[in-house]
Amino acid sequence: MTDSTLQNPLTSAEVARIKADFEILERPVGGNELVYLDSGATSQKPRCVYEAEQHFYETANAAVHRGAHSLAVEATDVFEQARSTVASFIGAQPEELIWTSNATEAINLLTYSFSNASLGRGGEAAARFALREGDEILVTELEHHANLIPWQELAFRTGATLRYVPVDPQGGLRYELLDELVTEKTKIVAFTHVSNVLGTITEVGRFVAAARRVGALTVLDGCQSVPHLPVDVKQLDVDFMAFSGHKMLGPTGIGGLYGRLELLNDMPPFLTGGSMITYVDMERAEYLPAPQRFEAGTQRISQVHGLATAASYLAETGMQRIADWEEHLGHLLYQGLSAIEGVRVFGPQDAARIGTVPFEVIGVHPHDVGQYLDSRGIAVRVGHHCAQPLHRALGVTSTTRASTYLYNTEEDIARLLEVVGSVREYFGV
Repeated sequence: MTDSTLQNPLTSAEVARIKADFEILERPVGGNELVYLDSGATSQKPRCVYEAEQHFYETANAAVHRGAHSLAVEATDVFEQARSTVASFIGAQPEELIWTSNATEAINLLTYSFSNASLGRGGEAAARFALREGDEILVTELEHHANLIPWQELAFRTGATLRYVPVDPQGGLRYELLDELVTEKTKIVAFTHVSNVLGTITEVGRFVAAARRVGALTVLDGCQSVPHLPVDVKQLDVDFMAFSGHKMLGPTGIGGLYGRLELLNDMPPFLTGGSMITYVDMERAEYLPAPQRFEAGTQRISQVHGLATAASYLAETGMQRIADWEEHLGHLLYQGLSAIEGVRVFGPQDAARIGTVPFEVIGVHPHDVGQYLDSRGIAVRVGHHCAQPLHRALGVTSTTRASTYLYNTEEDIARLLEVVGSVREYFGV
């Protein structure tokens, strides 16, 4: 990937050109021009991504790793080249990237593999992943349910204890508690890179250092960072990272799990079946090394190709340029919303963040706010954003969330601020 730190910042004119690559953004909603501020839920796709999927079906559709005919060879080449492209995008080796349906499946893959290790599957090599009563798993109060519930279930299955790093009243992580919470009992430290609610960026190094001190494994939720920030898993020094394709301009139904190769090769498989074995008789099976040992069955070939195309689009634009532009938009959002009478903005004001800001209009339910904005052509997310514990810590049950991406303009932010400013008057508050 090009060192985007050496590239010029994105300009409003360039963002307008980027926006033109996304045909859906040209459609009207309710008679208004669409302002899409829900990329935290799912991103829109540039023309090249869905054309790549279509081109695969038109020219090379076949099962991968299974045939010797020309189409099968070509499809396998497309599939594995995509793995190399996306692995490079996150700073990994191709063998360290496992394809999954999404980040939720990636985290569940880990927890069920660790469950199998706890039952003795994988022998001595897998013993490091086994949990038992007295062991501890550490998460944070920021987590999306996808990086919380699987660990709750793993604790239930193994007898381990789940603990968490709390947030302060503004939603900032209580880093000063890490030394107290990470002990010799801690086996896994799982945490988000960027809060899907607040948009705040976690200090990954502090979690990794605490985990390394006691030999615990680290699991990073990269769903909101891989699309928006330059991410290099080797520099971050995490053991595992999950991410989703549909949040980074790619298709739905495709995600990935990064893992250190030496760890992946020692882990027992999660899903079993065809294409992940070396030997089978009627009593037992032996498994391929990573990544194939975790990719049972027919794979998501066109989606993988589309995701690689999306990663190339982002890399060509420059991830640091995207991060800087979104930081700018996030500042406009946070400051602009904070200045509107009757609007409460959540999250630490001085925290590093992407362009995601949650808020409430006092006296108006977030769902009513969302419907009112939609009637003006503005798409935002409302609800608890799959993070009920965080909302409870903030003292609310739901919020309205605006989340930006590389195709959002300063005019989009101005439109949102203008319409939010009229909400209370419209509802007679």
